[in-house]
Amino acid sequence: MLNTLTPNKKQLFGVDYAIGDYDSLGDYIVEAARTYKSIGVSALAVHGLMETQENQEMKNALNNIDIITPDGQPVRWALNFFHKAELKDRVYGPKLTWEVLKKANKHKLSVYLFGSTEETIKGFIEKINLELPDLIIAGFHVDRFREATEEEDEQDIEKINASKPNLVLVGRGCPRQEIWVGNHVGKIFAPMLAVGAAFNFHAGNLKQAPIFLQNVGLEWAFRLFMEPKRLWKRYLYTNSKFIIKTFQKIIRWKK
Repeated sequence: MLNTLTPNKKQLFGVDYAIGDYDSLGDYIVEAARTYKSIGVSALAVHGLMETQENQEMKNALNNIDIITPDGQPVRWALNFFHKAELKDRVYGPKLTWEVLKKANKHKLSVYLFGSTEETIKGFIEKINLELPDLIIAGFHVDRFREATEEEDEQDIEKINASKPNLVLVGRGCPRQEIWVGNHVGKIFAPMLAVGAAFNFHAGNLKQAPIFLQNVGLEWAFRLFMEPKRLWKRYLYTNSKFIIKTFQKIIRWKK
């Protein structure tokens, strides 16, 4: 049983978001890590939230995930507007990842990295070793960039559990990482964090948006500028859909 209180949750478009900040949610995750509790964590921004509206597999996976944080400012604003959540800041995946690792470092815990490329993982490990020297790297597994066979999945589970990590960071991109985490709760004996771009950001592969753009909810514009070919369809569709659904909810809410 966790010593820290289970975070309060509020629903937005069918997803239960945890209401908290980096410190309180980080404490909850690290307490789970210290006791090898199998829980799922996801930092879900607009793209991931809208993915749940059409992707039933993603929606089912999120039902198994204990902590879903409001990664994007628009999600935070919506939670504050509809639920008076009084969130002072979003809980951004890359920052949450690093805050959790800093807390884990103080307890000399171990972490396993699952996903991304070998180059990115090694870059991430270099930063961890340099800045968090008491954090133990239990192991890593490079993404196959396809779904594992049943036999491969069983081997992955055995390999991860054999290394006895306190934390497992999963960087496979949304929605693949959320589906993987949701499907492995109860199988992997540690908190699993679906952290996506955190691998690339902390490895130094991608630049993060300036703070002022993050604060006004325009991080997506910066990322679109940096990766237009990969992201333009995602943001055109998901951002538009989020705006439409929010206005529809406001109209129903005021009636």
